[in-house]
Amino acid sequence: MLRKIIIFTILLLVVFTTLIKNHTKKLDEKIFSVKENINYLNSIKEMVQLEYDYLSSPEKLVELYNLYFDGELKYTLKKNILVINSIEQLNPEISYRDE
Repeated sequence: MLRKIIIFTILLLVVFTTLIKNHTKKLDEKIFSVKENINYLNSIKEMVQLEYDYLSSPEKLVELYNLYFDGELKYTLKKNILVINSIEQLNPEISYRDE
């Protein structure tokens, strides 16, 4: 009888160990996934923060304008901007469709 109790206890411990191990593995996978998402979001945040810091000051915008465009940019009204929906609107004489 004592032998049966010992065997039953060992089997019970093996089953519990397996269940706990599987549950722990699932938790580790969730933790890894959450950490990866956090890392991705942090990298996005850093890029956006860098862009904001770099381009947000008017002095910096004027400096970049003078450095790269040197007076090439001109002001235009919103009503003068045409929206192009297809490539045919660029040059209607040339067809870019596959024949």
